[in-house]
Amino acid sequence: MTAPLTPSQPPHDRPAHDPWQVPAQPYGALPPYGHEEDGPGMKKELLQSAAIMVLVALGGLVLGALWIWMAPRIPLISDGEAVYLKDTEGEQAIGVDGTFTLLSLAFGAVSGVVAFLVRRSGGVPMVAGLAVGSLLGALLAWKLGGLLGPDTDVVAHAKAVGKGVVFNAPLQLKAKGTLLTWPVAALAVHLGLTALFGPRDPDPYPDPYPDPYPPA
Repeated sequence: MTAPLTPSQPPHDRPAHDPWQVPAQPYGALPPYGHEEDGPGMKKELLQSAAIMVLVALGGLVLGALWIWMAPRIPLISDGEAVYLKDTEGEQAIGVDGTFTLLSLAFGAVSGVVAFLVRRSGGVPMVAGLAVGSLLGALLAWKLGGLLGPDTDVVAHAKAVGKGVVFNAPLQLKAKGTLLTWPVAALAVHLGLTALFGPRDPDPYPDPYPDPYPPA
């Protein structure tokens, strides 16, 4: 004669709860909503982007000052009727554009690194703020060089110094595309750092066959 089955004695001698049993999980199931790490809110992200834009744009003052100091001078001379290049075979005009380009590359690299350190996860607002700030900084440096450099009114300057006296031409960019050097360099450095060292998004598709015996 056998004892009847009770809830404390499940059939087939299987315990009611197996601690080693892995719950079934459908293939490709998404993780529960809200378990991903949330980044800063949109307001904070926009504030960070605006701060980077203003900070980078103000860097144009430093770039302009360095350009005035480091750019080669283009000597001019007047015969009383017209103004001519004193050295017709000189390459000072190319050097002016080249100096601005090299300085812009350096400022672009620094701007990209600073933007990455402020927000490692990147984002569209940060990229937009960096691009706009870099372009504004380049324009500010260009205008500052023309304002604080040699006199931009060549005719009046020639009359002021007199006939046969050498004077310097104003700082001008012959290739206006040079103004894009800073934004392009900044975006390239920032996107490269974000791709290499930025945080990775969690895998939305967990392993459909998890290890039932994970390491201790």
